[in-house]
Amino acid sequence: MSSGRKKIELKSLTLAQLEKHFVAAGEKKFRASQVLNWVYNNLVTSFEEMSNIPKPLRIMLSRDYTLKTLSLKSVQTSSTTETKKYLYSTKDNHVIETVLIPDEKRNTLCISTQVGCPLDCKFCATGLMGFKRNLTVGEIVDQYFLSAKEVGKDKITNIVYMGMGEPLTNFDNTISSLEIFTDQHNNRVSRNRITISTSGIADKIIELADSPLRVKLALSLHSPFDEIRTRLMPINKRYPLAETMEAIKYYSRITATRITFEYTMLKGINDRDEDIRALTKLCRSLPSKLNVIPFNSIAHMSLKGISKELEPTSLYDINLFVQKLRDNNITVMVRDTQGDDIAAACGQLATHNLSKTD
Repeated sequence: MSSGRKKIELKSLTLAQLEKHFVAAGEKKFRASQVLNWVYNNLVTSFEEMSNIPKPLRIMLSRDYTLKTLSLKSVQTSSTTETKKYLYSTKDNHVIETVLIPDEKRNTLCISTQVGCPLDCKFCATGLMGFKRNLTVGEIVDQYFLSAKEVGKDKITNIVYMGMGEPLTNFDNTISSLEIFTDQHNNRVSRNRITISTSGIADKIIELADSPLRVKLALSLHSPFDEIRTRLMPINKRYPLAETMEAIKYYSRITATRITFEYTMLKGINDRDEDIRALTKLCRSLPSKLNVIPFNSIAHMSLKGISKELEPTSLYDINLFVQKLRDNNITVMVRDTQGDDIAAACGQLATHNLSKTD
């Protein structure tokens, strides 16, 4: 490789891909496993740290590959919940957000797959900031590796693709990142502790089901009615709820996985008795649970249209809504708001490009 060519992102490569690179370069195939063990399990930031790798190979790696895809710009910690928001800058001066959510039994890392989001959901700050570009595989997985190095390599127990962006519109890179996270050489997080959240890209849900990957799936539902869901989530016009639900049922059946429905509570819009009846019918149609999410303020964005009109359902009415669903034997979890004081709660993630003076 000539010095003028762009370096390859090592963290974008699966084991099989790196093996092919090494064999083509005349290196022994097993060296790929050694290198990735340093990356996955020792969280190294330079090739020189790889002490059991021959020096000529380390020189070649330094010349042709890069370990660095992101730079940590800042860390904000919630004063109330200890939620941490990591701001990472890309090489082309975009900023993405990654959130670590602590709990009594787990620490969940919420990672991003895009700079911004193309779906324009009206209750989500990321959608309102617009779409800049997809993240590379290396940029997706590096959020985990850099955050793990910051907080402690054994501290992160769960990964959720619920940060900035729609994972299934960056499908190939999302799949490759999942292959890396679930590789047998990467023993940090098991596949049954990884969740993909989607707004409902039906054909890609089916494609994910047909892949060898077996991860959990969450659907951003937010209304059981097409008309309301389309107002809140324009993607519903392209993938109506009936089509999305067929894909979700297929995923559940093929993977033997219980589906999670995400449901942000919006006053007077999706917290009515008719919503309870429709949700009950929908949730009974497949193995599932419902995650009820209090609406978090997006006032830090420039709001217009329906986004400006949205109000949170009161805590009293949320509890009443949840109890009625539970009375119908629906499994319901109420997600605690964490990190809203640093705009790190669900639906609040939004950034701007770095300026030249940053």
